[in-house]
Amino acid sequence: MVAGDKQAAVKAPDQFFRDTYECDEENVMKTEHLQVDAIVVGSGPGGATVAKELAQRKKRVLILEWGSGAPIRGSKWQFLSMAGTPGKSLLFTDKQLALVRGITTGGSSIFYYATAFDPPLEMLKSHGLDISAEVEEAKSELPIAPLSDELLGPMAKRIMTSARDLGYDWNKLPKFVYQEKCRTDCWKCNYGCPYGAKWNARMFIENAIGNGAVLVNGARVKKVIVESKRATGVEYTRNGATQKAFAPLVIVSAGGVGSPVILRESGIEAAGYDFFFDPLITAMGTVKDLKGGKEFPMAAGVHMEDEGYLMTDMTVPALLHGIFAAGGFRLDKLFSHSRTLSIMIKAKDDLAGRVTDGGGVRKSLTKRDVQKLMKGYERAKEILKNAGAKDTYRSGYVASHPGGTVKVGDLLDSNLKTEYDNLYVCDCTVIPEAWGLPPTLTLIGLGKRLAKHLAGEETRSAEACEVAAG
Repeated sequence: MVAGDKQAAVKAPDQFFRDTYECDEENVMKTEHLQVDAIVVGSGPGGATVAKELAQRKKRVLILEWGSGAPIRGSKWQFLSMAGTPGKSLLFTDKQLALVRGITTGGSSIFYYATAFDPPLEMLKSHGLDISAEVEEAKSELPIAPLSDELLGPMAKRIMTSARDLGYDWNKLPKFVYQEKCRTDCWKCNYGCPYGAKWNARMFIENAIGNGAVLVNGARVKKVIVESKRATGVEYTRNGATQKAFAPLVIVSAGGVGSPVILRESGIEAAGYDFFFDPLITAMGTVKDLKGGKEFPMAAGVHMEDEGYLMTDMTVPALLHGIFAAGGFRLDKLFSHSRTLSIMIKAKDDLAGRVTDGGGVRKSLTKRDVQKLMKGYERAKEILKNAGAKDTYRSGYVASHPGGTVKVGDLLDSNLKTEYDNLYVCDCTVIPEAWGLPPTLTLIGLGKRLAKHLAGEETRSAEACEVAAG
């Protein structure tokens, strides 16, 4: 497929099917007529990586995405439609903790802060998964580096200086950013970067389309079709109609909430229990000698691994600042955005809770989870005070990138295969233990490894690596 066909596939899949598969008007979008090698459900980092890698290996791939593929504009209204719709992209736990996820082509990576933490390689190896070679591949292909000094905003600089003064090992964090495209005095990365500066999974989807993959937006997969303990396709709804698609391989990558719902409906009843969702709060304080609010968030920070949490600068746009202030019952701070220093505290939470059959989240913070966040908050207040901030307060609780709902070693083998033949999972659900850090690089490594396995290429298990090392 030539480069000009990419947008045609994203924006007008009906016409794309006519042109590519010569469907007549009656059969347009009836995907059961497609001859494909693999169906990928979801287009976040895990699914996008599998789709790209398989398409590059000349496999015919069908990608089904619940969200839209509209071009990213970096507007608050588009952000709210893709990541702030109650009951869909914005979920509330039974304790009213807000869980945010992106539902669009590229998933939550459209709205993430592009932080490229190294994967928990030893933890994964202990469960038979060695992705070290794949992670190195990803690092050679993607723009991973700390932000340049020029792209580090004034609020991030103030917080870093204060933290270092107090003895914290506060450093710039590695980012998935094409820095030559990034702009200073910009707040749009929170809402989706329209300049192409921030790498996101949509870029892998476009690569897959360029190699012949087909993307269908607005397709909400309900279940996997299973015959004699073997996955043969999926059933989904689109534009109010139920449709089916068939392939010899199915990869479910619908995220920490979406994947277990699909698998449970497909007969894997144990999916969706005892998971993590990385709860966070934001500490905020007002300064008089600095005016900002438009910069790249999570530019620098420190991982307090022994204490179980991460602290970073967290400058957000005015809308999100207002939500944080309101969540902390500080309506008097709604209009202090440009003079607010903010530090995010994100904790490694205990495995607990369940995903409901309807895609709801039932999980409460444990006493230990709250203790971690409050300890981080006390440290953050100290840093803010040293930076000149007054009247410190905190936001309510928020959660991000849920995972561990379909764990390796529990519901999946070391090749990410379920109890059904030809059915695999590749997203944050597979991570078997709580980790507490952004998982994007981990998911890319897992996607690469799975694609190699599905393509019949040799992959090394953790056990094989141990034997070789011995």
